[in-house]
Amino acid sequence: MESVVNGCYAIAYGDADLIIAGGVESMSMVPMGGYTPRPNPKLAEEYPEAYTPMGITAENVAEKYKISREAQDKFAYESHMKAVRATDEGRFKDEIVPLTVQVDGKTITHTVDETIRRDTTLEALAQLKPVFREGGTVTAGNSSPLTDGASAVLIASKQKARSLGLKPMARFVSAAAAGVRPEIMGIGPVYAVPKALKKAKLSLSDIDLFEFNEAFAAQALAVIQELDLPMEKVNVNGGAIALGHALGSSGCRLLVTLVHEMPRRDAQFGVVTMCVGGGQGMAAVFERI
Repeated sequence: MESVVNGCYAIAYGDADLIIAGGVESMSMVPMGGYTPRPNPKLAEEYPEAYTPMGITAENVAEKYKISREAQDKFAYESHMKAVRATDEGRFKDEIVPLTVQVDGKTITHTVDETIRRDTTLEALAQLKPVFREGGTVTAGNSSPLTDGASAVLIASKQKARSLGLKPMARFVSAAAAGVRPEIMGIGPVYAVPKALKKAKLSLSDIDLFEFNEAFAAQALAVIQELDLPMEKVNVNGGAIALGHALGSSGCRLLVTLVHEMPRRDAQFGVVTMCVGGGQGMAAVFERI
């Protein structure tokens, strides 16, 4: 999302009038623990919380904000079911570029996200064991999966869009970032969203749709709880637990999903927000044109 926001700022400041922004991530190619799993010894000793594994941050959030295992599993199940309905109804058709690849000599064209589990059940999710902390509540089922993905948007000034005959889908209104404790990084949107709304001179009640990154069900539920958001406004077509959370691509993907859904619901304002590993939240406000 940072690339999109920076692109919007560059155009607003007159440094450009047409920008392609987005991101890509291939989590399947990254070794477990990343390419540099050994922390800086001095930093690790002085600031151990900065090296908190993401799964443990989710457990910390679940404990701090009293998010139960049952609530997490229910949220994960609903994410998949919403994604199934959206896929079957063709809601993602206009935002997905078909990808054709060769696998074992066969040509395969991907037109839907592979991580949606249409056959999952609450009973199946309840049987999964916690994977990050003994006696914990965060499982593979209520966490986002390892995902490869890419996304992009075209950003233009009003004058450039008009000269090229482009029809804008939305207008960038504001954006903000906020820092939080790294060991509860998932709560970042709770602080970033109000900052972005204040810059836009809007309130939470003015926002018709929210797109969250859903790194973990515990994280998403804590944000919804602390911001007191109506569940029916959040990730209406499912989120990252079902669709995947390709880190470098997620923010832009959330925006693409948002601007495609806004006209269907006659929504005026929408918010894209996500937590960031290391202790950050980011949010951006957009208005449908």
